[in-house]
Amino acid sequence: MSKKVILGLSGGVDSAVAAYVLKEQGYDVECCFMRNWDSAANNDYLGNPNNDADQCPQEKDYYDACAVAEALGLKMHRIDFVNEYWDNVFQTFIDEYKKGRTPNPDILCNKYIKFDHFLKYALSLGADYVATGHYARVVHNEDGTSVMLRGVDSNKDQTYFLCQLNQYQLSKTLFPIGDIEKSEVRRIANELELKIANKKDSTGICFIGERNFREFLKNYIPMKEGNIIEYETGKVLGTHQGVMYYTIGQRKGLGIGGPGGPWFVIGKDVEKNELYVASGIEDSWLMTNSCLVTDVNYIGEKFEGELNCTAKFRYRQKDHDVTLKWINESTILVTYANGVAAVTPGQACVFYSGDICLGGGTIEEVYKDGNKLPYLK
Repeated sequence: MSKKVILGLSGGVDSAVAAYVLKEQGYDVECCFMRNWDSAANNDYLGNPNNDADQCPQEKDYYDACAVAEALGLKMHRIDFVNEYWDNVFQTFIDEYKKGRTPNPDILCNKYIKFDHFLKYALSLGADYVATGHYARVVHNEDGTSVMLRGVDSNKDQTYFLCQLNQYQLSKTLFPIGDIEKSEVRRIANELELKIANKKDSTGICFIGERNFREFLKNYIPMKEGNIIEYETGKVLGTHQGVMYYTIGQRKGLGIGGPGGPWFVIGKDVEKNELYVASGIEDSWLMTNSCLVTDVNYIGEKFEGELNCTAKFRYRQKDHDVTLKWINESTILVTYANGVAAVTPGQACVFYSGDICLGGGTIEEVYKDGNKLPYLK
């Protein structure tokens, strides 16, 4: 008897081809469209380019997904996780921004929505597995353990966003296009004559879409002007609209000029509502060689002592050689002798051993030569 798989069908090309691959592999495939955001209910007006549209992009995606399911002869389900998305993903996203940090909603969405609430829903339908169109691979071992590997297409690899998946979640998951290059995915979709074969990839916030980000945040965090300060001298150079709108290392959109520039952001103090900038060589300000990573999800068996591996401190960043050491059950000290610039609290640090994704956590504090950088708050 074929194993039953419920695939998250988004209306995009990746999940469409994933459905086709599963069907060709002999699985009993059904599809499900997840609706996780309600612009009207969630006060999503400022920064929303779709306010006057006849049809919101989410509904268009749903009809695209239905067309794919029909073309492939697959049963279609639809489920709403609007409240769950707000409680588990978006509220944390906003809370982190209020603290002046830079969170990653895609990681939260995968952890709590796609591979938790959606997984439970799929299992209630009798599924053996869930599947998505992520560019990643999973190996299910005979001893019951699972290993997550980078996608074959290194330019599209999405294991960074999947770093919080645990052994149970991985044991119930398939990534059908992890062994395929993006160009091949497009070719298959065109060969099947799917209407979405050349549809633009989705961008923006997970399940929310493209927004004027600064305006979007104003829906949920009141704008509060404050001073932009040259960190070294304490001189006020201008005003900002709210420290949460700026990221470490940012150069554009600061609205300051004059002698001494060009300027870039090196830190922010939420309590004082001050944004700190500097000029000159960026690395001299932002280069660090260790950081504390909290809320660590370690996918395999925990190591003892120290572990040499590689890590990414943001998506699409190259791998950096690091050494890991457990501080407590969920915290790791990450050291990197060669130094890395603009390692930013609130973002994810993800660990790798070759192609194997070991897991990851949230960057909490950043250090240079053992000293916490005071301006990276």
